[in-house]
Amino acid sequence: MVFMERVRPFSQVLERLRSVGLRPTRQRMALAKLLFDGDDRHVTAEMLHSEAVKSRVRVSLATVYNTLHQFTDAGLLREVVVDIGRSYFDTNIKDHHHFFHEQTKQLEDIADDRIEIGALPPPPAGTEVSRVDVIVRVRENNN
Repeated sequence: MVFMERVRPFSQVLERLRSVGLRPTRQRMALAKLLFDGDDRHVTAEMLHSEAVKSRVRVSLATVYNTLHQFTDAGLLREVVVDIGRSYFDTNIKDHHHFFHEQTKQLEDIADDRIEIGALPPPPAGTEVSRVDVIVRVRENNN
């Protein structure tokens, strides 16, 4: 007879938050579950807020923004800024780049080994390059 270990629905999310020193509040837990259950993805604060509302999670848009930035600061997410005032939060925190589809406003991953970065200019005095993010903007070809 095979016994299957019962996993509590929030146990992985709880451990993820605790591992980076974030207090597992009800709202953080609910938002983390929405973000991290499933495949890697890119979300805006508005997208995550809409998902939360549909899932009957009572949370303000401001709290969603604050939580996404807390998760980013803790290393759980990566912020991808595509325009002034337009950021996506990526659950894939490994080095990689993105296509940004201008018409649909969607991000798509580009594997890190698919882009070759040439010589970079020397960074300003007293600084070092921490990483290079490439966003390739694409649009539908109307031909």
